[in-house]
Order: sequence, then structure tokens, then C-alpha cells
Amino acid sequence: MSSKTGKSMTGLRATGLTVVLTLAVGCTPINRYHGFAPSADELSAVQVGQTTRDSVVATFGPPTTNGVVRNDAFYYVSSQFRHFGAFAPDEVDRQVVAISFSPDGVVRNVERFTLEDGRVVVLDRRVTEDGINDVTFLGQLLGSFGRIDAGALLGESPEEF
Repeated sequence: MSSKTGKSMTGLRATGLTVVLTLAVGCTPINRYHGFAPSADELSAVQVGQTTRDSVVATFGPPTTNGVVRNDAFYYVSSQFRHFGAFAPDEVDRQVVAISFSPDGVVRNVERFTLEDGRVVVLDRRVTEDGINDVTFLGQLLGSFGRIDAGALLGESPEEF
């Protein structure tokens, strides 16, 4: 075997190895974690009818969100997303801990919900129309040429009739 053939085989092997490693690394799943939800052991410190709103905040920190209408509950939410290659991320785990309070600020109930408990909620989107009916930028630009007043371009004031 000549040295030229040996060098090309070494280069081909190196290129092949690089391609294989790039594909292997590119297809490795990546897990991302967002938010915080207390575990069952941590929630054992919360006693229904005894623990107050302030002690919940002192124990777990501020909640992810509060009750929207009446501010009578704290919600701690954590999610795990798995990214795999060029595909869209999938949510593989979600934990929602809902701690509701009585009007005097004492814990009334503690609930935990998971991804399996969830359901799809259809949102009603109210969008204000912009008045543009599928006209492209170029169409808008060309459509404005007929409405240009030459006097306005030259700086002349319009005459009153």
C-alpha cells in the first residue's frame, strides 16, 4: 500500500468518526427543568388548619402564581422538557402543587396535580383586526402612489376654495 493511499484512508476514517460522533451528540436527549414544586416530604411540614400563608412563603419561597380572582391559593409549578435533536421539545413531567387558604390566611387544602391529571384548555383569543386584508408590504407601497399629493412633496400649502 502506498503512503498516499494510507493517508487518504486515515483522513476518511477521521471524517467518518467525526460524522458518527456529531450524529450521536446531536441526537442525545437534553432534559430541561423549569420552576419549583415542593416534594411530598417537604409538604409534610404544611399542616391543614394550622400553617399560615406567611409560613408557607417562608418555607417554600414565593409561589409561581397566585389565585387570579380571589388570591386565595398559591400554585407551585415545575416542568421537565426533553429536547431530542431537531425535534420540538416534549413536556414529559409536570407537577402543580396548589395550596389554598381560608379567608383568615390559614391553609385550607393542599393538592398535587401531575401531567396525567391535566386537560387541554382551549383559550378564546380576542384579536383586534389591523384592517390590512392580506396585502403585502409591496402591495401597500405601490397602492400609496396614487394618493401622493405633489404639492405636499414640494412643501406648498393647500389652497382653500
